[in-house]
Amino acid sequence: MTDDLLDGPGDGVGRVLGTADATPLTFWTAVAPGSYLQLDDVVVTRRELPDREPVTIAGVVTQVRARHEGAQFDSDVFAIADGTLPAQVQEAAEVTTTRVDPEFYVPPTPGAVVHRAEGDARARALHFDRMERRIPMGMGRDGVPVYLNADFLDGTRGAHVSISGISGVATKTSFATFLLYSVFRSGVLGGDAVNAKALIFNVKGEDLLFLDHPNTRLDDATRAGYAKLGLDAGAFPDVRVHAPPRVGDSSGTPDVSSRLTGVDSFYWTLSEFCADRLLPYVFADADDERQQYTMVVHSVAAHLARHAQPADGGVSIDGVRLGSYADLVDHVVEQLNDDETRGDWAGSAVGLGTVNAFARRLIGSKKDLGRLIRGDLATRRPHSINTAESAQVTVVDLHNLPDRAQRFVVGVTLKSEFERKEKAGTAKPLLFVVLDELNKYAPREGSSPIKEVLLDIAERGRSLGVILVGAQQTASEVERRIVTNSAIRVVGRLDPAEASRPEYGFLPPAQRQRALLAKPGTMFVNQPDIPVPLCLEFPFPAWATRVSEAGRAPSETLRSITQAADPFAVVGSSAADDDIPF
Repeated sequence: MTDDLLDGPGDGVGRVLGTADATPLTFWTAVAPGSYLQLDDVVVTRRELPDREPVTIAGVVTQVRARHEGAQFDSDVFAIADGTLPAQVQEAAEVTTTRVDPEFYVPPTPGAVVHRAEGDARARALHFDRMERRIPMGMGRDGVPVYLNADFLDGTRGAHVSISGISGVATKTSFATFLLYSVFRSGVLGGDAVNAKALIFNVKGEDLLFLDHPNTRLDDATRAGYAKLGLDAGAFPDVRVHAPPRVGDSSGTPDVSSRLTGVDSFYWTLSEFCADRLLPYVFADADDERQQYTMVVHSVAAHLARHAQPADGGVSIDGVRLGSYADLVDHVVEQLNDDETRGDWAGSAVGLGTVNAFARRLIGSKKDLGRLIRGDLATRRPHSINTAESAQVTVVDLHNLPDRAQRFVVGVTLKSEFERKEKAGTAKPLLFVVLDELNKYAPREGSSPIKEVLLDIAERGRSLGVILVGAQQTASEVERRIVTNSAIRVVGRLDPAEASRPEYGFLPPAQRQRALLAKPGTMFVNQPDIPVPLCLEFPFPAWATRVSEAGRAPSETLRSITQAADPFAVVGSSAADDDIPF
Protein backbone atom coordinates (compact mmCIF):
# COMPACT_ATOMS: atom_id res chain seq x y z
CA MET A 1 0.00 0.00 0.00
CA THR A 2 2.85 2.35 0.81
CA ASP A 3 4.43 1.90 -2.61
CA ASP A 4 1.10 2.57 -4.33
CA LEU A 5 0.76 5.89 -2.54
CA LEU A 6 3.67 7.27 -4.55
CA ASP A 7 2.11 6.97 -7.99
CA GLY A 8 3.04 10.44 -9.18
CA PRO A 9 5.71 11.34 -11.77
CA GLY A 10 9.11 9.87 -11.07
CA ASP A 11 11.00 13.18 -10.89
CA GLY A 12 8.44 14.74 -8.54
CA VAL A 13 7.50 18.38 -8.17
CA GLY A 14 10.21 19.31 -5.68
CA ARG A 15 12.30 18.21 -2.72
CA VAL A 16 11.95 18.63 1.03
CA LEU A 17 13.68 21.87 2.01
CA GLY A 18 16.85 21.64 4.07
CA THR A 19 16.97 25.24 5.28
CA ALA A 20 13.71 25.04 7.26
CA ASP A 21 12.81 22.64 10.04
CA ALA A 22 10.87 19.59 8.87
CA THR A 23 8.56 17.96 11.42
CA PRO A 24 6.19 15.01 11.16
CA LEU A 25 3.27 17.48 10.99
CA THR A 26 4.61 20.31 8.79
CA PHE A 27 7.49 20.71 6.39
CA TRP A 28 8.60 22.88 3.48
CA THR A 29 9.42 21.72 -0.02
CA ALA A 30 11.49 23.53 -2.61
CA VAL A 31 9.65 23.60 -5.92
CA ALA A 32 11.65 22.20 -8.84
CA PRO A 33 12.46 24.50 -11.81
CA GLY A 34 9.68 24.39 -14.36
CA SER A 35 7.18 23.12 -11.79
CA TYR A 36 4.77 24.84 -9.46
CA LEU A 37 2.66 24.21 -6.39
CA GLN A 38 -0.42 26.19 -5.44
CA LEU A 39 -2.43 26.38 -2.26
CA ASP A 40 -4.53 23.25 -1.66
CA ASP A 41 -2.37 20.98 -3.84
CA VAL A 42 -1.98 17.51 -2.38
CA VAL A 43 1.57 16.14 -2.22
CA VAL A 44 3.30 13.04 -0.91
CA THR A 45 6.87 12.05 0.00
CA ARG A 46 8.62 9.05 1.55
CA ARG A 47 11.01 8.62 4.46
CA GLU A 48 13.32 5.59 4.33
CA LEU A 49 14.06 3.93 7.68
CA PRO A 50 16.93 1.49 8.37
CA ASP A 51 15.06 -1.11 10.42
CA ARG A 52 11.47 -1.03 9.14
CA GLU A 53 9.32 -0.35 6.10
CA PRO A 54 9.38 3.16 4.57
CA VAL A 55 6.98 5.78 5.90
CA THR A 56 4.82 7.70 3.43
CA ILE A 57 3.92 11.26 4.44
CA ALA A 58 1.10 13.02 2.59
CA GLY A 59 -0.17 16.56 3.06
CA VAL A 60 -1.86 19.65 1.68
CA VAL A 61 -0.06 22.82 0.60
CA THR A 62 -1.07 25.55 3.04
CA GLN A 63 1.37 28.32 2.04
CA VAL A 64 3.56 29.15 -0.97
CA ARG A 65 6.37 31.67 -1.20
CA ALA A 66 8.91 32.87 -3.81
CA ARG A 67 12.16 34.77 -3.24
CA HIS A 68 15.45 35.78 -4.83
CA GLU A 69 18.35 33.77 -3.48
CA GLY A 70 21.51 35.89 -3.57
CA ALA A 71 19.81 39.24 -2.87
CA GLN A 72 20.61 41.19 0.30
CA PHE A 73 18.72 44.43 -0.10
CA ASP A 74 15.25 45.28 -1.35
CA SER A 75 16.73 47.33 -4.18
CA ASP A 76 18.66 44.30 -5.45
CA VAL A 77 15.55 43.19 -7.29
CA PHE A 78 16.18 45.88 -9.93
CA ALA A 79 19.80 44.85 -10.49
CA ILE A 80 18.76 41.20 -10.71
CA ALA A 81 16.06 42.07 -13.23
CA ASP A 82 18.65 43.96 -15.33
CA GLY A 83 21.03 40.99 -15.18
CA THR A 84 23.80 42.88 -13.37
CA LEU A 85 23.46 40.91 -10.14
CA PRO A 86 23.38 37.12 -10.19
CA ALA A 87 20.50 35.54 -8.28
CA GLN A 88 18.04 32.70 -8.58
CA VAL A 89 14.30 32.70 -8.10
CA GLN A 90 13.24 29.93 -5.75
CA GLU A 91 9.72 28.93 -4.79
CA ALA A 92 8.91 26.92 -1.69
CA ALA A 93 5.67 25.48 -0.35
CA GLU A 94 4.58 24.73 3.21
CA VAL A 95 2.94 21.33 3.56
CA THR A 96 0.62 20.39 6.44
CA THR A 97 0.54 16.65 6.99
CA THR A 98 -2.80 14.91 6.51
CA ARG A 99 -1.75 11.25 6.63
CA VAL A 100 1.22 9.17 7.76
CA ASP A 101 1.31 5.56 6.57
CA PRO A 102 2.21 3.52 8.54
CA GLU A 103 1.66 5.69 11.60
CA PHE A 104 5.30 6.14 12.55
CA TYR A 105 5.72 9.85 13.08
CA VAL A 106 9.13 10.86 11.79
CA PRO A 107 10.01 13.99 9.81
CA PRO A 108 10.69 13.71 6.09
CA THR A 109 14.37 13.77 5.14
CA PRO A 110 15.66 17.02 3.58
CA GLY A 111 16.21 16.42 -0.09
CA ALA A 112 13.53 13.71 -0.33
CA VAL A 113 11.53 13.86 -3.55
CA VAL A 114 8.02 15.33 -3.21
CA HIS A 115 5.34 14.17 -5.66
CA ARG A 116 2.01 15.70 -6.56
CA ALA A 117 -0.59 13.19 -5.35
CA GLU A 118 -3.01 12.06 -8.03
CA GLY A 119 -5.62 9.37 -8.40
CA ASP A 120 -5.62 6.83 -5.59
CA ALA A 121 -2.70 8.61 -3.93
CA ARG A 122 -4.78 11.77 -3.60
CA ALA A 123 -7.75 9.82 -2.27
CA ARG A 124 -5.60 8.18 0.40
CA ALA A 125 -3.89 11.44 1.32
CA LEU A 126 -7.31 13.03 1.98
CA HIS A 127 -8.70 9.89 3.71
CA PHE A 128 -11.33 9.43 1.03
CA ASP A 129 -10.38 5.74 0.85
CA ARG A 130 -11.46 5.32 4.48
CA MET A 131 -14.91 6.80 3.85
CA GLU A 132 -17.37 3.97 3.42
CA ARG A 133 -20.04 6.46 2.32
CA ARG A 134 -18.86 9.54 0.47
CA ILE A 135 -20.99 12.60 -0.24
CA PRO A 136 -19.69 14.73 -3.16
CA MET A 137 -19.39 18.36 -2.06
CA GLY A 138 -17.76 19.96 -5.07
CA MET A 139 -14.47 20.20 -6.93
CA GLY A 140 -11.08 20.83 -5.37
CA ARG A 141 -8.61 23.34 -6.74
CA ASP A 142 -7.21 20.53 -8.91
CA GLY A 143 -10.59 19.95 -10.57
CA VAL A 144 -11.11 16.59 -8.87
CA PRO A 145 -14.13 15.80 -6.64
CA VAL A 146 -13.97 16.45 -2.92
CA TYR A 147 -16.04 14.33 -0.55
CA LEU A 148 -17.70 14.55 2.85
CA ASN A 149 -17.80 11.55 5.16
CA ALA A 150 -21.51 10.75 5.54
CA ASP A 151 -20.83 9.21 8.97
CA PHE A 152 -20.23 12.70 10.36
CA LEU A 153 -23.43 14.10 8.85
CA ASP A 154 -26.17 11.53 9.43
CA GLY A 155 -25.45 10.89 13.11
CA THR A 156 -23.46 7.66 12.75
CA ARG A 157 -20.33 9.25 14.24
CA GLY A 158 -21.33 12.90 14.32
CA ALA A 159 -23.93 15.32 13.01
CA HIS A 160 -24.85 18.92 12.19
CA VAL A 161 -23.31 21.50 9.85
CA SER A 162 -22.31 25.09 10.67
CA ILE A 163 -21.92 27.44 7.67
CA SER A 164 -20.49 30.94 8.17
CA GLY A 165 -19.94 33.85 5.83
CA ILE A 166 -20.95 37.32 4.70
CA SER A 167 -24.58 37.63 3.65
CA GLY A 168 -25.09 37.73 -0.11
CA VAL A 169 -21.47 36.83 -0.89
CA ALA A 170 -20.69 33.60 0.92
CA THR A 171 -23.55 31.65 -0.79
CA LYS A 172 -24.33 29.86 2.48
CA THR A 173 -27.87 28.86 1.56
CA SER A 174 -26.81 27.78 -1.93
CA PHE A 175 -24.21 25.43 -0.45
CA ALA A 176 -26.71 24.09 2.09
CA THR A 177 -29.23 23.26 -0.65
CA PHE A 178 -26.53 21.69 -2.84
CA LEU A 179 -25.42 19.56 0.10
CA LEU A 180 -29.01 18.38 0.58
CA TYR A 181 -29.31 17.61 -3.13
CA SER A 182 -26.09 15.60 -2.99
CA VAL A 183 -27.23 13.70 0.10
CA PHE A 184 -30.58 12.80 -1.45
CA ARG A 185 -29.29 11.98 -4.95
CA SER A 186 -25.81 10.48 -4.47
CA GLY A 187 -27.04 7.18 -3.06
CA VAL A 188 -25.12 7.39 0.23
CA LEU A 189 -28.31 6.97 2.27
CA GLY A 190 -29.27 3.85 0.36
CA GLY A 191 -32.93 2.93 0.78
CA ASP A 192 -33.28 5.52 3.57
CA ALA A 193 -33.02 8.35 1.02
CA VAL A 194 -36.62 7.80 -0.08
CA ASN A 195 -38.00 8.59 3.36
CA ALA A 196 -35.42 11.20 4.43
CA LYS A 197 -36.87 14.70 4.79
CA ALA A 198 -35.62 18.27 4.69
CA LEU A 199 -37.19 21.31 6.36
CA ILE A 200 -35.92 24.60 4.94
CA PHE A 201 -36.83 28.02 6.36
CA ASN A 202 -36.76 30.68 3.66
CA VAL A 203 -35.97 34.05 5.25
CA LYS A 204 -34.78 36.17 2.31
CA GLY A 205 -36.86 36.84 -0.77
CA GLU A 206 -38.52 34.02 -2.68
CA ASP A 207 -35.33 32.40 -3.94
CA LEU A 208 -36.00 29.02 -2.31
CA LEU A 209 -39.55 28.68 -3.60
CA PHE A 210 -38.46 27.16 -6.91
CA LEU A 211 -36.34 24.21 -5.82
CA ASP A 212 -38.55 21.89 -7.87
CA HIS A 213 -38.14 23.93 -11.08
CA PRO A 214 -35.19 23.21 -13.40
CA ASN A 215 -32.78 26.09 -13.92
CA THR A 216 -33.01 27.46 -17.45
CA ARG A 217 -29.44 28.83 -17.19
CA LEU A 218 -27.97 25.35 -16.83
CA ASP A 219 -25.41 24.67 -19.58
CA ASP A 220 -23.53 21.60 -20.81
CA ALA A 221 -20.40 22.46 -18.82
CA THR A 222 -22.39 22.57 -15.57
CA ARG A 223 -24.10 19.28 -16.41
CA ALA A 224 -20.68 17.76 -17.03
CA GLY A 225 -19.56 19.07 -13.61
CA TYR A 226 -22.48 17.34 -11.93
CA ALA A 227 -21.71 14.14 -13.83
CA LYS A 228 -18.11 14.30 -12.62
CA LEU A 229 -19.48 14.36 -9.07
CA GLY A 230 -21.66 11.35 -9.84
CA LEU A 231 -24.87 13.40 -9.81
CA ASP A 232 -27.59 14.10 -12.35
CA ALA A 233 -28.19 17.81 -12.90
CA GLY A 234 -31.82 18.51 -12.12
CA ALA A 235 -34.29 20.06 -9.71
CA PHE A 236 -35.47 18.60 -6.42
CA PRO A 237 -38.20 16.16 -7.49
CA ASP A 238 -40.47 16.37 -4.46
CA VAL A 239 -41.03 19.81 -2.88
CA ARG A 240 -43.89 21.40 -0.96
CA VAL A 241 -43.95 25.13 -0.19
CA HIS A 242 -45.74 26.65 2.79
CA ALA A 243 -46.37 30.39 3.16
CA PRO A 244 -48.28 32.50 5.71
CA PRO A 245 -51.72 33.88 4.83
CA ARG A 246 -51.95 37.34 3.36
CA VAL A 247 -52.65 40.19 5.74
CA GLY A 248 -56.36 40.90 5.93
CA ASP A 249 -57.30 37.96 3.68
CA SER A 250 -60.18 36.01 5.19
CA SER A 251 -59.68 33.09 2.79
CA GLY A 252 -56.14 32.31 3.97
CA THR A 253 -54.48 32.80 0.57
CA PRO A 254 -50.69 32.22 0.76
CA ASP A 255 -48.67 35.44 0.80
CA VAL A 256 -46.36 34.87 -2.18
CA SER A 257 -46.06 36.84 -5.38
CA SER A 258 -43.77 34.95 -7.77
CA ARG A 259 -45.09 31.40 -7.39
CA LEU A 260 -48.78 30.82 -8.00
CA THR A 261 -49.04 27.02 -7.87
CA GLY A 262 -48.08 24.38 -5.36
CA VAL A 263 -48.12 26.71 -2.33
CA ASP A 264 -50.01 25.89 0.86
CA SER A 265 -50.84 28.40 3.58
CA PHE A 266 -49.92 27.61 7.18
CA TYR A 267 -51.43 28.93 10.39
CA TRP A 268 -52.45 27.85 13.87
CA THR A 269 -56.00 27.85 15.17
CA LEU A 270 -56.82 29.58 18.44
CA SER A 271 -57.61 26.18 19.92
CA GLU A 272 -54.17 24.83 18.97
CA PHE A 273 -52.50 27.97 20.29
CA CYS A 274 -54.11 27.50 23.70
CA ALA A 275 -54.02 23.70 23.98
CA ASP A 276 -50.38 23.39 22.86
CA ARG A 277 -49.21 26.23 25.12
CA LEU A 278 -47.66 28.24 22.30
CA LEU A 279 -47.78 31.58 24.14
CA PRO A 280 -44.09 31.43 25.22
CA TYR A 281 -43.08 31.53 21.54
CA VAL A 282 -44.77 34.92 21.23
CA PHE A 283 -42.03 36.06 23.64
CA ALA A 284 -39.20 34.33 21.79
CA ASP A 285 -36.65 37.14 21.84
CA ALA A 286 -33.62 36.38 24.00
CA ASP A 287 -34.17 39.69 25.79
CA ASP A 288 -37.57 38.49 26.98
CA GLU A 289 -36.08 35.77 29.17
CA ARG A 290 -34.20 38.41 31.16
CA GLN A 291 -37.46 40.07 32.13
CA GLN A 292 -39.58 39.13 35.13
CA TYR A 293 -42.78 38.90 33.07
CA THR A 294 -41.74 35.46 31.78
CA MET A 295 -43.38 34.12 34.96
CA VAL A 296 -46.63 35.65 33.77
CA VAL A 297 -46.14 34.13 30.29
CA HIS A 298 -46.06 30.57 31.59
CA SER A 299 -48.87 31.17 34.07
CA VAL A 300 -51.17 32.59 31.38
CA ALA A 301 -50.23 29.77 28.97
CA ALA A 302 -51.18 27.19 31.60
CA HIS A 303 -54.48 28.96 32.30
CA LEU A 304 -55.36 29.01 28.58
CA ALA A 305 -54.54 25.31 28.25
CA ARG A 306 -56.86 24.47 31.15
CA HIS A 307 -59.84 26.67 30.38
CA ALA A 308 -59.95 27.36 26.61
CA GLN A 309 -62.58 25.23 24.83
CA PRO A 310 -62.91 24.92 21.02
CA ALA A 311 -65.87 26.89 19.67
CA ASP A 312 -66.62 27.05 15.93
CA GLY A 313 -63.06 27.74 14.88
CA GLY A 314 -62.35 30.01 17.84
CA VAL A 315 -62.24 29.29 21.56
CA SER A 316 -64.50 29.87 24.50
CA ILE A 317 -63.05 30.92 27.87
CA ASP A 318 -65.36 31.23 30.86
CA GLY A 319 -68.34 31.50 28.50
CA VAL A 320 -66.77 34.22 26.35
CA ARG A 321 -66.29 33.27 22.69
CA LEU A 322 -63.12 34.61 21.08
CA GLY A 323 -62.86 34.53 17.29
CA SER A 324 -59.43 36.02 16.59
CA TYR A 325 -55.98 36.45 18.09
CA ALA A 326 -56.75 40.10 18.78
CA ASP A 327 -59.87 39.03 20.71
CA LEU A 328 -57.80 36.57 22.73
CA VAL A 329 -55.17 39.19 23.57
CA ASP A 330 -57.80 41.73 24.59
CA HIS A 331 -59.53 39.16 26.80
CA VAL A 332 -56.27 38.16 28.53
CA VAL A 333 -55.33 41.80 29.14
CA GLU A 334 -58.82 42.52 30.49
CA GLN A 335 -58.58 39.63 32.95
CA LEU A 336 -55.11 40.75 34.06
CA ASN A 337 -56.36 44.29 34.67
CA ASP A 338 -59.22 43.02 36.81
CA ASP A 339 -58.23 42.76 40.48
CA GLU A 340 -60.56 39.82 41.00
CA THR A 341 -59.25 37.65 38.15
CA ARG A 342 -55.60 38.75 37.99
CA GLY A 343 -54.47 36.19 40.56
CA ASP A 344 -56.09 33.30 38.67
CA TRP A 345 -54.29 34.24 35.44
CA ALA A 346 -50.90 35.55 36.61
CA GLY A 347 -50.47 34.10 40.08
CA SER A 348 -50.66 35.85 43.42
CA ALA A 349 -46.95 36.58 43.82
CA VAL A 350 -46.58 38.75 40.70
CA GLY A 351 -46.53 42.52 41.00
CA LEU A 352 -48.74 44.86 39.00
CA GLY A 353 -45.75 46.36 37.20
CA THR A 354 -44.67 42.94 35.93
CA VAL A 355 -48.21 42.19 34.75
CA ASN A 356 -48.38 45.51 32.90
CA ALA A 357 -45.04 44.83 31.22
CA PHE A 358 -46.39 41.49 30.00
CA ALA A 359 -49.62 43.09 28.81
CA ARG A 360 -47.82 45.78 26.82
CA ARG A 361 -45.66 43.17 25.10
CA LEU A 362 -48.68 40.97 24.38
CA ILE A 363 -50.68 43.85 22.91
CA GLY A 364 -47.74 44.67 20.66
CA SER A 365 -47.89 41.16 19.17
CA LYS A 366 -51.43 41.54 17.77
CA LYS A 367 -50.32 43.14 14.51
CA ASP A 368 -47.48 40.67 13.88
CA LEU A 369 -49.25 37.43 14.76
CA GLY A 370 -52.87 38.13 13.83
CA ARG A 371 -52.62 36.43 10.44
CA LEU A 372 -50.85 33.35 11.85
CA ILE A 373 -53.19 32.52 14.76
CA ARG A 374 -56.69 32.24 13.34
CA GLY A 375 -60.21 31.67 14.53
CA ASP A 376 -61.93 32.47 11.22
CA LEU A 377 -60.68 29.58 9.08
CA ALA A 378 -61.95 26.00 9.00
CA THR A 379 -60.19 23.91 11.61
CA ARG A 380 -60.32 20.80 9.44
CA ARG A 381 -58.63 22.52 6.56
CA PRO A 382 -54.99 21.34 6.21
CA HIS A 383 -52.87 24.12 7.63
CA SER A 384 -50.07 22.64 9.73
CA ILE A 385 -46.42 22.09 8.86
CA ASN A 386 -45.67 18.39 9.29
CA THR A 387 -42.69 16.98 7.42
CA ALA A 388 -43.82 13.41 8.08
CA GLU A 389 -46.88 14.03 5.90
CA SER A 390 -45.21 16.41 3.46
CA ALA A 391 -42.89 16.11 0.48
CA GLN A 392 -39.23 15.16 0.75
CA VAL A 393 -38.33 18.86 0.89
CA THR A 394 -40.59 21.24 2.82
CA VAL A 395 -39.93 24.96 2.34
CA VAL A 396 -41.43 27.33 4.92
CA ASP A 397 -41.48 30.88 3.57
CA LEU A 398 -40.92 33.55 6.22
CA HIS A 399 -39.62 36.50 4.23
CA ASN A 400 -42.90 38.46 4.33
CA LEU A 401 -43.23 38.10 8.10
CA PRO A 402 -41.95 40.63 10.68
CA ASP A 403 -39.20 39.52 13.03
CA ARG A 404 -41.46 38.50 15.92
CA ALA A 405 -43.64 36.37 13.62
CA GLN A 406 -40.57 34.71 12.10
CA ARG A 407 -39.38 33.72 15.56
CA PHE A 408 -42.80 32.34 16.42
CA VAL A 409 -43.00 30.19 13.27
CA VAL A 410 -39.44 28.85 13.61
CA GLY A 411 -39.83 28.10 17.31
CA VAL A 412 -43.21 26.39 17.13
CA THR A 413 -42.35 24.41 13.98
CA LEU A 414 -39.04 23.13 15.37
CA LYS A 415 -40.73 22.30 18.68
CA SER A 416 -43.44 20.21 17.01
CA GLU A 417 -41.02 18.46 14.65
CA PHE A 418 -38.58 17.60 17.44
CA GLU A 419 -41.37 16.34 19.69
CA ARG A 420 -42.67 14.19 16.84
CA LYS A 421 -39.23 12.64 16.39
CA GLU A 422 -38.97 12.08 20.15
CA LYS A 423 -42.28 10.19 20.16
CA ALA A 424 -41.15 8.08 17.21
CA GLY A 425 -38.08 7.08 19.21
CA THR A 426 -35.99 6.23 16.14
CA ALA A 427 -33.39 8.09 14.09
CA LYS A 428 -34.83 6.94 10.78
CA PRO A 429 -36.03 8.60 8.67
CA LEU A 430 -33.56 11.47 8.91
CA LEU A 431 -34.79 15.07 9.09
CA PHE A 432 -32.45 17.82 7.88
CA VAL A 433 -33.30 21.30 9.18
CA VAL A 434 -31.84 24.24 7.23
CA LEU A 435 -31.99 27.49 9.16
CA ASP A 436 -30.31 30.74 8.14
CA GLU A 437 -29.58 33.64 10.51
CA LEU A 438 -28.84 31.19 13.31
CA ASN A 439 -27.25 33.98 15.36
CA LYS A 440 -30.73 35.57 15.59
CA TYR A 441 -32.46 32.44 16.86
CA ALA A 442 -29.68 31.08 19.08
CA PRO A 443 -27.53 34.06 20.16
CA ARG A 444 -24.55 33.51 22.41
CA GLU A 445 -26.04 35.55 25.23
CA GLY A 446 -29.44 35.18 26.84
CA SER A 447 -32.07 32.48 26.62
CA SER A 448 -35.33 31.94 24.75
CA PRO A 449 -37.71 29.09 23.89
CA ILE A 450 -36.28 28.87 20.35
CA LYS A 451 -32.72 28.72 21.64
CA GLU A 452 -33.64 25.90 23.99
CA VAL A 453 -35.15 23.91 21.12
CA LEU A 454 -32.08 24.48 18.95
CA LEU A 455 -29.79 23.45 21.81
CA ASP A 456 -31.86 20.30 22.21
CA ILE A 457 -31.44 19.55 18.51
CA ALA A 458 -27.68 20.22 18.65
CA GLU A 459 -27.14 18.02 21.69
CA ARG A 460 -29.72 15.24 21.25
CA GLY A 461 -30.76 15.54 17.61
CA ARG A 462 -28.06 13.14 16.45
CA SER A 463 -29.67 10.22 18.29
CA LEU A 464 -33.12 11.17 17.01
CA GLY A 465 -32.11 11.69 13.40
CA VAL A 466 -32.59 15.49 13.41
CA ILE A 467 -29.66 17.12 11.61
CA LEU A 468 -29.22 20.89 11.91
CA VAL A 469 -27.70 22.73 8.95
CA GLY A 470 -27.25 26.19 10.44
CA ALA A 471 -26.02 29.23 8.56
CA GLN A 472 -24.95 32.57 10.00
CA GLN A 473 -22.89 35.62 9.16
CA THR A 474 -21.00 35.45 12.45
CA ALA A 475 -20.31 32.13 14.19
CA SER A 476 -18.83 34.13 17.07
CA GLU A 477 -22.35 35.34 17.96
CA VAL A 478 -23.98 31.89 17.96
CA GLU A 479 -24.39 29.80 21.11
CA ARG A 480 -21.09 27.93 21.64
CA ARG A 481 -22.70 24.57 22.31
CA ILE A 482 -24.44 24.63 18.94
CA VAL A 483 -21.23 25.43 17.07
CA THR A 484 -19.11 22.91 18.97
CA ASN A 485 -21.67 20.16 18.39
CA SER A 486 -21.43 20.69 14.62
CA ALA A 487 -19.16 17.99 13.21
CA ILE A 488 -18.92 19.78 9.85
CA ARG A 489 -17.84 23.42 9.71
CA VAL A 490 -18.01 25.39 6.49
CA VAL A 491 -16.69 28.88 5.81
CA GLY A 492 -17.29 31.11 2.81
CA ARG A 493 -16.32 34.75 2.37
CA LEU A 494 -15.66 36.27 5.82
CA ASP A 495 -15.56 39.76 7.24
CA PRO A 496 -11.98 40.67 8.36
CA ALA A 497 -13.00 41.27 11.98
CA GLU A 498 -14.95 38.02 12.11
CA ALA A 499 -12.09 36.00 10.59
CA SER A 500 -9.86 36.90 13.55
CA ARG A 501 -12.25 35.28 16.06
CA PRO A 502 -11.21 32.07 17.84
CA GLU A 503 -14.23 30.26 16.36
CA TYR A 504 -12.24 30.00 13.13
CA GLY A 505 -9.13 28.58 14.76
CA PHE A 506 -9.52 25.42 12.67
CA LEU A 507 -8.49 27.43 9.59
CA PRO A 508 -4.73 27.67 8.89
CA PRO A 509 -3.50 31.30 8.74
CA ALA A 510 -3.34 31.28 4.94
CA GLN A 511 -6.94 30.05 4.68
CA ARG A 512 -8.12 32.75 7.06
CA GLN A 513 -6.58 35.31 4.72
CA ARG A 514 -8.09 33.63 1.67
CA ALA A 515 -11.52 33.62 3.28
CA LEU A 516 -11.43 37.42 3.02
CA LEU A 517 -11.08 37.08 -0.77
CA ALA A 518 -13.17 33.99 -1.50
CA LYS A 519 -15.51 34.38 -4.44
CA PRO A 520 -19.10 33.12 -4.37
CA GLY A 521 -19.15 29.35 -4.63
CA THR A 522 -15.81 28.83 -2.88
CA MET A 523 -16.05 27.17 0.52
CA PHE A 524 -13.59 25.84 3.11
CA VAL A 525 -14.91 22.64 4.68
CA ASN A 526 -13.55 21.13 7.87
CA GLN A 527 -14.51 17.57 8.83
CA PRO A 528 -13.21 15.47 11.74
CA ASP A 529 -11.19 12.85 9.89
CA ILE A 530 -9.21 15.31 7.72
CA PRO A 531 -6.84 17.55 9.71
CA VAL A 532 -6.82 20.37 7.13
CA PRO A 533 -9.96 22.14 5.84
CA LEU A 534 -10.50 21.45 2.14
CA CYS A 535 -11.09 24.27 -0.32
CA LEU A 536 -13.73 23.49 -2.92
CA GLU A 537 -16.08 25.01 -5.44
CA PHE A 538 -19.59 23.63 -5.67
CA PRO A 539 -21.44 23.72 -8.99
CA PHE A 540 -24.05 26.19 -10.16
CA PRO A 541 -27.52 25.16 -8.90
CA ALA A 542 -29.39 22.87 -11.26
CA TRP A 543 -32.66 24.13 -9.74
CA ALA A 544 -34.07 27.63 -10.13
CA THR A 545 -32.96 30.12 -7.50
CA ARG A 546 -35.31 32.89 -8.67
CA VAL A 547 -38.41 33.19 -10.80
CA SER A 548 -36.42 34.43 -13.82
CA GLU A 549 -34.49 31.12 -13.91
CA ALA A 550 -37.48 28.84 -13.36
CA GLY A 551 -38.24 26.31 -16.07
CA ARG A 552 -41.50 24.50 -16.54
CA ALA A 553 -43.13 23.56 -13.25
CA PRO A 554 -43.36 19.82 -12.59
CA SER A 555 -46.84 18.34 -12.55
CA GLU A 556 -46.57 17.62 -8.83
CA THR A 557 -46.74 21.33 -8.01
CA LEU A 558 -50.29 21.46 -9.35
CA ARG A 559 -51.43 19.11 -6.59
CA SER A 560 -51.01 20.99 -3.34
CA ILE A 561 -53.00 20.66 -0.15
CA THR A 562 -54.45 24.13 -0.53
CA GLN A 563 -55.63 23.49 -4.06
CA ALA A 564 -57.29 20.27 -3.03
CA ALA A 565 -59.42 22.29 -0.62
CA ASP A 566 -59.72 25.56 -2.53
CA PRO A 567 -58.37 25.66 -6.12
CA PHE A 568 -58.43 29.45 -6.19
CA ALA A 569 -56.57 29.98 -2.92
CA VAL A 570 -53.13 29.86 -4.55
CA VAL A 571 -53.95 32.50 -7.15
CA GLY A 572 -52.87 35.99 -6.14
CA SER A 573 -55.67 38.50 -5.80
CA SER A 574 -54.01 40.79 -8.34
CA ALA A 575 -53.49 38.13 -11.04
CA ALA A 576 -55.20 38.59 -14.37
CA ASP A 577 -57.44 35.85 -15.73
CA ASP A 578 -54.81 34.94 -18.32
CA ASP A 579 -52.37 34.22 -15.49
CA ILE A 580 -54.47 31.46 -13.93
CA PRO A 581 -52.38 28.31 -14.38
CA PHE A 582 -55.20 25.86 -15.09
